[in-house]
Amino acid sequence: MKKILIDSGPLIALFDSDDDYHAASKNFIKSNRSELITTIASITETLHLLDFNRNAQIDFLGWVNAGAVSIEPITANDLFRIKELTIKYADLPMDFADACLVFLGDKLKINEIATVDRDFDIYRLKGKKTFTTYIK
Repeated sequence: MKKILIDSGPLIALFDSDDDYHAASKNFIKSNRSELITTIASITETLHLLDFNRNAQIDFLGWVNAGAVSIEPITANDLFRIKELTIKYADLPMDFADACLVFLGDKLKINEIATVDRDFDIYRLKGKKTFTTYIK
C-alpha cells in the first residue's frame, strides 16, 4: 500500500472546525486511500495545539487508536540526523516534528506529505528530492 506522511497541521484542522484548513483536511482524509504515517512528535504537537478543547483531544486520540494513522518510532539513534536537519534548516526554523517527518521521509523513502506547512516546499530529502505536498 502507498504511504503518505502526515504533518500535525491537517490533523489539528481535522479536529478543529474553526481552522482555515478544516474542510480541505476533511476532504483529504475522506478521499485518501494511502496509509498515513506520522511520528509521536506530530501527535504531541497536535494534542498541544488542540488543548483548547479536551473533547477534541479525546476524539483525536480515539481516531489515532482506531488505526487512522500509523506512528513510526523515532529512536535515540535517529536524533543525530534529526539534529543535522534542524541545523541545516535553522533559518526557517525547522521544529522537531518537521525534522522527524523529513527524517522519516528519507528512512522510509516517502516523498509525499499531507501538510499545510509551506516549509515542506523548501525541505529536501536525500539526493535533493522534493516533497509532493497535499492540502496546503
